[in-house]
Amino acid sequence: MRRLILCLAMILATGPAALAASPFDDWRADAPGVTRRYEPAQIPPPRPSGGPEAADVVNPARIVRQIKPPRAPPGFQVRLFASGLARPRALRTAPDGDVFVAETGSGRILYFPKDSAKAKVFATGLSRPYGIGFWPPGPAPRFVYVGEPTRVVRFPYRPGAPAAGPAQTIVPGIPGNHHWTRDLAVAPDGKALFVAIGSGSNEAGDMQRSPPGGVAAFAATHPLGEAWGPEVGRAQVRVFDPDGRGLRTWATGLRNCSGITVQPGTGSLWCAVNERDGLGDNTPPDYVTAVRRGAFYGWPWFYIGDHPDPRIPGRPDLKDKVTVPEVLLQAHTAPLGIVFYDGAQFPARYRGDAFVAEHGSWNRTRRVGYKVVRVRFSGGRPTGAVEDFLTGFVISDAAAWGRPVGVTVAADGALLVSEDASGTIWRISWTGAAPARGR
Repeated sequence: MRRLILCLAMILATGPAALAASPFDDWRADAPGVTRRYEPAQIPPPRPSGGPEAADVVNPARIVRQIKPPRAPPGFQVRLFASGLARPRALRTAPDGDVFVAETGSGRILYFPKDSAKAKVFATGLSRPYGIGFWPPGPAPRFVYVGEPTRVVRFPYRPGAPAAGPAQTIVPGIPGNHHWTRDLAVAPDGKALFVAIGSGSNEAGDMQRSPPGGVAAFAATHPLGEAWGPEVGRAQVRVFDPDGRGLRTWATGLRNCSGITVQPGTGSLWCAVNERDGLGDNTPPDYVTAVRRGAFYGWPWFYIGDHPDPRIPGRPDLKDKVTVPEVLLQAHTAPLGIVFYDGAQFPARYRGDAFVAEHGSWNRTRRVGYKVVRVRFSGGRPTGAVEDFLTGFVISDAAAWGRPVGVTVAADGALLVSEDASGTIWRISWTGAAPARGR
């Protein structure tokens, strides 16, 4: 029966009526075209440690060195673009069409010249590089910004060539423990850049019950919902001027915003967020959201609105001030890269939708994630539907060969996806022809 359901999902994936699945299922229900919705009212209560779905599950996938093409909906072709990379993470397409990748395992930024799958070195000697941004926006950027765990640097940029000078530290002193990915985005007008800074812990369990002087005094002098002690400046998106001055908070309560991007047309900042662990298989959901200036998204006291985290002292003053994210994902899927499709190659129904790479769970009884999903939009606003787009990275209940991280739209409109378990990049293009049936 399950095989029949998956076959039906494949057949229906080309149209708007793709087969729906539960947000509480696992990787065995994944297939291109399968669609899920996760509403705030569906969130199960937090599970106690040691329950039937224990809150403290440790279940990492065993990585198998078995590279095989992932599966995409009918009409798409999936080809290996690059292999042998050292933990490729974030991907970005330069205005001239070159594709940049943060090779975290080697401390390098590589680039693939337009229409080439042979990498060249842009910069070396970096510490776990992640986010990449071109400034100023438009056809002629002069700098490439790179996010490291403890700082943001920039390099002089000449299109089609290695870095034209050494790294210049733009934003120093970022705390780098625990969540270390520092994704970047450039404001459409070029007047500011955004950097995502995840929390320094899972649920702020080491934070003192109240800050020196009391909660009220702290709240009066800090952004809405900011945590104190070692979490000051964490679980936030921050914004800075191109020269590094004016570092300030844009939004708070985002436990780990691992991927940020700007939505074409609207100029809105969007974020893919990894929510907290230890509350059960399906609680709380990860999410994708527009990140509004001055908004508070709940961490560490609340999640997905006014759901309280029972492990830490409450903040009743914040209960009615939590912004609910637009799109909920399956819990513990670990969304990382996010990009809006603005190319012309895919069918028109894909334009304006977002693609999100889900790195996959390690703290869940039944494995989820390890795929790329399509977040559906209509008129520039999300519908709440999340559709499997690229699957097949999981081998069994215990093993996987790939963990998607970065997504970018190539100059020709193809989608490129990096995964850091086997060190590959995949190219997904539209051919319009369904694959031939096997015998």
